[in-house]
Amino acid sequence: MTSAPAIRDEPQRIFRDRREAGRVLAEQLEHYRGDPDVVVLGLARGGVPVAYEVAAALGAPLDTLIVRKLGAPGNPEFAIGALASGGRIVVNDDVIRGLRLTAEQVRRIARDEARELVRREAAYRGGRRPLDVAGRTVILVDDGLATGASMFAAVQAIGASEPKRIVVAVPAAPESTCREFEALVDEMVCASMPSPFLAVGDSFWNFAQVTDEQVRDLLTTSPAEATTALADPVAALRRAAIAAPAGVPPEGALEDLVGDARFVLIGEASHGTHEFYSARAAITRWLITEKGFDGVAAEADWPDAHRVHRYVRGLGTDESAAHALSGFERFPAWMWRNTVVREFVYWLRQHNDEQRRAGRALTGFYGLDLYSMHRSMRRVISYLETVDPAAAGRARRRYSCFDRTSEDDGQAYGFTAAFGAGESCQAEVVRQLVDLQRSAADHIDVNDGEAHFDALRNAWTVRDAEAYYRAMFGDRVSSWNLRDEHMAATLDALADHLDRPGSPARLVVWAHNSHVGDARATELAAEGQLSLGQLVRERHQNSCRIIGFTTCHGTVTAASEWDGPAEHKLVRMSLPSSAEELMHDTGVRSFMIRTDTGSDAADLLRNPRLERAIGVIYQPGTERRSHYFYSRLGDRYDAVVHIDNTTAVEPLDPGRRWISGVTPETYPTGL
Repeated sequence: MTSAPAIRDEPQRIFRDRREAGRVLAEQLEHYRGDPDVVVLGLARGGVPVAYEVAAALGAPLDTLIVRKLGAPGNPEFAIGALASGGRIVVNDDVIRGLRLTAEQVRRIARDEARELVRREAAYRGGRRPLDVAGRTVILVDDGLATGASMFAAVQAIGASEPKRIVVAVPAAPESTCREFEALVDEMVCASMPSPFLAVGDSFWNFAQVTDEQVRDLLTTSPAEATTALADPVAALRRAAIAAPAGVPPEGALEDLVGDARFVLIGEASHGTHEFYSARAAITRWLITEKGFDGVAAEADWPDAHRVHRYVRGLGTDESAAHALSGFERFPAWMWRNTVVREFVYWLRQHNDEQRRAGRALTGFYGLDLYSMHRSMRRVISYLETVDPAAAGRARRRYSCFDRTSEDDGQAYGFTAAFGAGESCQAEVVRQLVDLQRSAADHIDVNDGEAHFDALRNAWTVRDAEAYYRAMFGDRVSSWNLRDEHMAATLDALADHLDRPGSPARLVVWAHNSHVGDARATELAAEGQLSLGQLVRERHQNSCRIIGFTTCHGTVTAASEWDGPAEHKLVRMSLPSSAEELMHDTGVRSFMIRTDTGSDAADLLRNPRLERAIGVIYQPGTERRSHYFYSRLGDRYDAVVHIDNTTAVEPLDPGRRWISGVTPETYPTGL
């Protein structure tokens, strides 16, 4: 299951460099494009490359505003104020009092910075006069804000010239600074608000110092010359859009996308959206019937999925698809126990019945996840009891290590083991896995290979789940990576198991976008977070395709807290500057964009934009912080399917909270 992104304490590198940050800002300032009253001023030096891209995109003239930070004695990086062109000075009285600086000390610092300011004015302008900003809309741009002292001075300096509007735009700043400027200027645009905010440069992969020569070159090159080369992002997407009614692209487009890939990973932007499940099921049916795919590997626990696997292959005692899905009891049950999955499982059973009558290969249903630690232990013991009672006894003794914590409570075990309050069972689960692997030949001789493979995957699940639950109480990235590495290893083992001579296995993967998308194309990569999609790409290169899904608004099935009941919730309109808003602006209700091509649309989607991820929990009140992260869709997926307005998936056991309907956005105030 995918939970909301956690608060991070490491750099979140979003932008390749200042120029890319400027292009991202320009998208958020699109409403000023072509306005003849607009002028863009970049704060020298670092803000000028950013401002150049903004001016180019908006078709506006570019100039610079030189602001010098007034640094504290002995610590010039600590600002006590700032000085701007025109002699405007801003000081922080609280800081000056705290440092016990005298008026003469402040004047001396200001005189030194004034001399440097005059030098830069002459070096950058080459005798040209500053642009007249009276009565115009001035967009002040810097490469980021920390305390905001320099920008405060800039705002005051420009305000003295009586502009029509003052807009401040920066790629990165603390939320508190952004909110403070919102009260001072006509419009404040912060492309990102990292939490916690460490430093401006932490938002950039390349934050090399800007030189005087670079500033001079940018100011003498007209941004208007670059304007014609910039594509209108909405128009580019509209041209590239492939109609996909209900989220299902035409067969020809799918054929061209999939080709001979062995792995097709199909995502979802939430765990509770009907259209994502339905479109994914339809695409999967085509992959099975037309491309001969051998199985579906889902973000589901192995034992629960194995029960479904036996049903779709005509084995076991389940009499219906709904009954076969009843093994999915763990929260969130609606993720797999819903009407769309039930219909797909029923279809797969019928398909396999026809395949059997024709003497052709059957298709399976498998789980990739690792939450089933205790259930997987029972599956291993149950299997060994049928083939080797002595081995079953050894497994029972080894797994009894977990009996000191609550039954089927992996988190309780992880807590006690991680903090030394209980015994670690790591060595025991490894011994059991090794024992089962070594006895494979003997066990297969007395049973079928399918049963042994099932037991082996359960033993691997126990081993990896034990490590996962211990890691849960360390840093978030370690536990996330353990889980996705387990899913990738399970997928590889499954492919090896299903391979036939001259016919490599082909598998469809169902999981959240956060897992199937390539983590290297997100801000989370800076923390070291990886993903299933990244691992499959690295291991199988051109043999995999990744399809992501997005939506703009609608309803979703989700909980308000962990282990909470399923609720029928409203999904808010996507945030400004997000990928979802860009898709919405095309006016096309449901379409696919290929991102594995060299088209203008694919290039545009390689720029960082906010992407929304709703897991099993949805918290609209903290949506920007809880459910959005920066992503490069063009690098993250091979194709993106956008369904503009979506609806909540219907659980097989909806419960009263879900049946009661959508909670109004104005609840509980009614305003």
